[in-house]
Amino acid sequence: MIGRPMPARVRAAYRAEMRAARTTTDPEARWRHLERAHIISQPWPWPHTANHLAMFTLAVRQRDRREAFGQVIRIIVAAPGSALGRYPEGNTGRARVSLTQPMPLPADLAALLSAA
Repeated sequence: MIGRPMPARVRAAYRAEMRAARTTTDPEARWRHLERAHIISQPWPWPHTANHLAMFTLAVRQRDRREAFGQVIRIIVAAPGSALGRYPEGNTGRARVSLTQPMPLPADLAALLSAA
């Protein structure tokens, strides 16, 4: 959303998910936190892109070539997609999910984003 800053409550939730992804030692939990941060960040170009950069970094650390390649593509399209409002709501941002596939929002994130 060009010119529209991320609301404070949304930014706090995004940062909490990103922090949790960095600090947990469980690899699956890292992905879950990054997926939730992705859903939160989709409407805002730079947080959305930063999320995909974090996903790329984790994929490289895990030596997951398919995921890393998928994240490179997503890094390229994240900011323009968000800026134009063309992103699949609820999509988790992983390479195993189509770039254009909308997904159901978790209830807590739906409530958070609808208030934004």
